[in-house]
Amino acid sequence: MPEQMKAAVFVEPGRIVLDEKPVPEIGPNDALMRITTTTICGTDIHILKGEYPVERGLTVGHEPVGVIEALGSNVTGYREGQRVITGAICPSGWSYASLDGLHAQDGQDCAHGLKPLGGWRFGNTIDGCQAEYVRVPDARANLAPVPEGLSDEQVLMCPDIMSTGFGGAESADLRIGDTVAVFAQGPIGLCATAGAKLRGATTIIAVETVPERKERAAAMGADYVLDFNQVDPVEEIGRITEGRGVDAAIEALGLQETFEGALRVLKPGGVLSSLGVYSKDLSVPLDAFQAGLGDHRIVTTLCPGGKERMRRLMNVIEGGRVDLEPLVTHRYSLDGIEEAYDLFGNQRDGVLKVAVTP
Repeated sequence: MPEQMKAAVFVEPGRIVLDEKPVPEIGPNDALMRITTTTICGTDIHILKGEYPVERGLTVGHEPVGVIEALGSNVTGYREGQRVITGAICPSGWSYASLDGLHAQDGQDCAHGLKPLGGWRFGNTIDGCQAEYVRVPDARANLAPVPEGLSDEQVLMCPDIMSTGFGGAESADLRIGDTVAVFAQGPIGLCATAGAKLRGATTIIAVETVPERKERAAAMGADYVLDFNQVDPVEEIGRITEGRGVDAAIEALGLQETFEGALRVLKPGGVLSSLGVYSKDLSVPLDAFQAGLGDHRIVTTLCPGGKERMRRLMNVIEGGRVDLEPLVTHRYSLDGIEEAYDLFGNQRDGVLKVAVTP
């Protein structure tokens, strides 16, 4: 095994560069994963822009597919050379949050007070996955074997994008026959659309303007795709629902405009399921909030992680219930990661997701 590896490193706001770092050392509860495919997330762009703070010199990225290179002495049930994924959120399984069933909020240690984005460790509080190798903490809680016959690109969305988008549909507590609006059809919004269909929603209204994303939204199960540059989505959703409003609205972008739009289209007692990562303070309009008297629920979801979540998501892929491989629109080697960031960060060439292979 080499002593050094290539890794995408946060240098300062506006600069993520490919550099060399030591291959991570592992402890008794860890595993060393050799990355075979990873990708860039919208949250990484927030890091690049300095909108979400991380330590300088941190390896970024949190969506790994790979092979077990080495196992800590306490890690049983796995073998070296096994193909695995691990979630973007990697719970310990023993923290207060995990034992309370909130695995995504598993920040492990309460001694330092509450930390935003609780259990998100890769590329946040520890070195991440846009590298040749990554240390997987608490490996027995987080390593999920990839089923035979599934490619890296088929399961690449499971660690974050798929888990988050499906989580938004689950948090909305959708019922068979529900009407749902999904604001924004980036990768997470598309997975929310697919998740809403799997949960039994029978009228799914997607809001998007990028042609490629509009087309993909329809393929994922959207019954209506509204271009917000051509119609007022709030008015149009009111027309489609004959004034009833939607049972749930999923916000998948992280902007005031989309959050407010999602709130305005809810029926009395409806659910606003928020998935966006917000970089500015939100305000809640008094009229849309019905002065707090509308029996609305606003729920947030941080990407559920852990090996059981990953197993279930890969079951969905293996069972043919949804195909997320078309979300991979561009491919780069790790050597081209800086160019990949430029493409993805500026949303050129119809990019949805980029597959990055060391």
